[in-house]
Amino acid sequence: MSAYFIPMIIIALVVYSIYKRNNAYNSFVVGAKKSFELIYVTFPYIVAILAIVAIYNASGLNMWVAKIFAPILNIFGVPVELTELIILKNFTGGGSIAILENIFTNYGVDTYIGKCASVVMASSEAIFYISAVYFSKTKIEKYKYLIPLCLCINFFSAIVACFVCRFI
Repeated sequence: MSAYFIPMIIIALVVYSIYKRNNAYNSFVVGAKKSFELIYVTFPYIVAILAIVAIYNASGLNMWVAKIFAPILNIFGVPVELTELIILKNFTGGGSIAILENIFTNYGVDTYIGKCASVVMASSEAIFYISAVYFSKTKIEKYKYLIPLCLCINFFSAIVACFVCRFI
């Protein structure tokens, strides 16, 4: 079915464009031109976030922060082994996939820790990366409560994810 899904979407867009009497090709070209502008505007922010994540990992700060937060997460029933994943997921999706793979290798996919790691990975987002890209384009400047709120929600989602995995 997935092999037919994308061609069906393309056909539906062409039919809709004909119905609305819109030049689909011209709309595509205009959208492609705007994508270059988006890349030009967001590129410095993306580079900054990737550099921060690389420095964070290379300095060993990630292990230090994980050791600090492990007892707090353990109080809420989150396995200590997931601490680094929960913290790094806020910064980068790619780096957290590497940690997830490490968790799967060490503890297995069907274990409680493996299930919790999968659900935590699916129920959280790379807040700082998404915020850098989004705010660079929208020019929103009043977002001082957004990042702490998102961090609290990611923390809460990890707790709920591990709680739900106890019953799976």
